[in-house]
Amino acid sequence: MRKLITAIVLILLFSCSQKSESNYISIGGFTQGTTFNITYENLDSVVYQNEIEILLAEFDTSLSTYNPLSLITKINNNEITTTDYFFRKVFEKAEEVYESSNGSFDITVAPLVNAWGFGFKNKEEITNAKIDSILEFVGFQKIYLKDSSIIKSDPRLMLDVNAIAQGYSVDVIADFLKEQGIQNYLVEIGGEVKTKGYNKKGNEWRIGIDKPIDNNNIPGENLQAIVKLSNKSLATSGNYRKFYERDGIKYSHTIDPKTGYPVTHSLLSATVIANDCMTADAYATAFMVMGLEEAYKLVESLPDIDAIFIYNNDSGDFKLKYTDNMHPITEEIK
Repeated sequence: MRKLITAIVLILLFSCSQKSESNYISIGGFTQGTTFNITYENLDSVVYQNEIEILLAEFDTSLSTYNPLSLITKINNNEITTTDYFFRKVFEKAEEVYESSNGSFDITVAPLVNAWGFGFKNKEEITNAKIDSILEFVGFQKIYLKDSSIIKSDPRLMLDVNAIAQGYSVDVIADFLKEQGIQNYLVEIGGEVKTKGYNKKGNEWRIGIDKPIDNNNIPGENLQAIVKLSNKSLATSGNYRKFYERDGIKYSHTIDPKTGYPVTHSLLSATVIANDCMTADAYATAFMVMGLEEAYKLVESLPDIDAIFIYNNDSGDFKLKYTDNMHPITEEIK
């Protein structure tokens, strides 16, 4: 599955070398059009590279919209309706976040994302009439699960789960490590992170959040903040990496599924901390659609979820706004 990372998260303490005296092992590779980096403690020094790559390949076969043979591609093409476990887990969480965000998070947004040139099909010529016509078959209420089958009210409806599935893939790998009895680990895929226990120095894992500068494509070169994390997940979404300009207007990849247009508010990135990475990933996108004030109001009402928002003030300066629980674990970099 390919997802151009917005507000990518840098794992500050990741190292490709193994520290044999502490039995911490680091592995990495490529998946979903991005990279993965995993560090974990194993007293027997077992390297799970092959098992993890096989698991990620299975995941891709289910949920990658860029894989022509994947389950979700066949559903989008109306070739099949039968789903699998991965798909159902993502669909159920997507429905939950859709409802709590009042429709700001909606995986049926695929036709709009494609039309604007940020999806898995070619960009279209955008007009108000074109957007209105696409909105006729966008909306989570137009699709539902019945037993193991997906039912569409309109065959033109298509799904894009890139804003939630990558976070779920982190959870899948973390669950695998848990099954192996691993007590200390960090799993990162494309900037989405899940942690358990502590790093090889016995400290909480430290995660860097990039400054949301346009075209800031080198992770860690310009950090806005550092977060200490243990037994939590983190995901970030933003508008400064995937966008284009036309006639002096910047069009971001974050599309509001209710209006059909890219968002234009002052919120530059949203970093969400939750118990699982799938939840963090979905809400990070929902918050980017909602904008600063609505997102902050919602996150304060959600149990076990915190957030860090980076936004432009009236003078164009970067500012941070975060929930109370984030104050003691966040270091802002000036």
